[in-house]
Amino acid sequence: MGQKEQIKKTVLAYSGGMDTSIILKWLTEEYGCEVIAYSADLGQGEELDHIPEKAKKTGASACHIMDLKEEFARDFVFPMFRANAIYEGRYFLGTSIARPLIAKAQMEIAAKEGADAVSHGATGKGNDQVRFEIAYYHFNPAIRVIAPWRIWDLKSRTALEEYAKKHDIPLSTNKQVPWSSDRNLLHISFEGYALENPWKEAPEEMYTLTVAPENAPDQPEYVEIEFEKGDAVAVNGERLSPYNLMFKLNELGGKHGIGRVDLMENRYVGMKSRGVYETPGGTILEEAHRAVESITMDREVMHLRDSLVPRYAEMIYNGYWFAPERIALQALIDDTQKTVNGKARIKLYKGHCRVVGRDSATDSLFNVDFATFEADEVYNQADAEGFIKLNALRLRIAAMQRQAKKA
Repeated sequence: MGQKEQIKKTVLAYSGGMDTSIILKWLTEEYGCEVIAYSADLGQGEELDHIPEKAKKTGASACHIMDLKEEFARDFVFPMFRANAIYEGRYFLGTSIARPLIAKAQMEIAAKEGADAVSHGATGKGNDQVRFEIAYYHFNPAIRVIAPWRIWDLKSRTALEEYAKKHDIPLSTNKQVPWSSDRNLLHISFEGYALENPWKEAPEEMYTLTVAPENAPDQPEYVEIEFEKGDAVAVNGERLSPYNLMFKLNELGGKHGIGRVDLMENRYVGMKSRGVYETPGGTILEEAHRAVESITMDREVMHLRDSLVPRYAEMIYNGYWFAPERIALQALIDDTQKTVNGKARIKLYKGHCRVVGRDSATDSLFNVDFATFEADEVYNQADAEGFIKLNALRLRIAAMQRQAKKA
């Protein structure tokens, strides 16, 4: 209890759900400290108006609601998409990329309020504890971190419910769904409970952002996305802010059942975990971005960047957004995007999005005079003979050596 007595004020990342409501009360009971609740609006579409009232009823001295939607899209999602970063080739990192921003704003509040500790509701089994806490220490190496799931004795949902009842903590009267979810502008994730059997198909009623592909419109829809220096700036000719552009793509993708992924991922702590994700707008954005890169980006620059993307995606997944290696790699990635200016035309149809056109008025490296199958005056096909022989030289020498050994 010696350490607990030293905590005077804590800022809690608070969602208003059962876990963080109980944590709020637990902090006041166990540490006897002032607790300030904080919620981040990342475009999750949930009603946040009730959170301040609920937080104060549960014991918070104050509650901050931070509107981070534009910052999230502009300074976190877009830089990540300039790299086409996808973890293990499947996961668009929707939860991973949100955590550093949530932690950043939390630490800003802690500094403003003079708090000597911060707290979160992440469990000791998952990745979020790492993402939050590495970010906390980046901003304040002396901050105290309280992670209740790692130290308290409330190890089951029944124990949580009993604690809530004992302390008059109001719980939602809505039917508890058999999965855990996390939502923001980029995606919604589902895991746990009914999804813990990796063989069993996820229930259709779980999906929130997308219609079932078989129920999507029978006619395809085409969308044009314009890019400047690797960032999407317009949809169908309408210039939009990063947040509004992502919101628009989410609507289009959801309508056509685009962006559903069911995967097994490798958590940083060592275990495998099943996750089901909906990323409608992000799936379209990544397809369009690659299309514009394909016509504007130098081959060797692209191949070098692509060779680094798995490492970059791991940095984000594991919580190293503010680490110097991620920042250094971001500088290289952003430099590769200077010429990624142009448009992509994407066809949306029953769960699929497919590039059907790409163009750049200023930076296209495609030259039909060289690539044409018709007669041309710029390319001497006979030059290819020497090119092939030089590149085959090491193979020819090895073959000569093998023949000599047999002789």
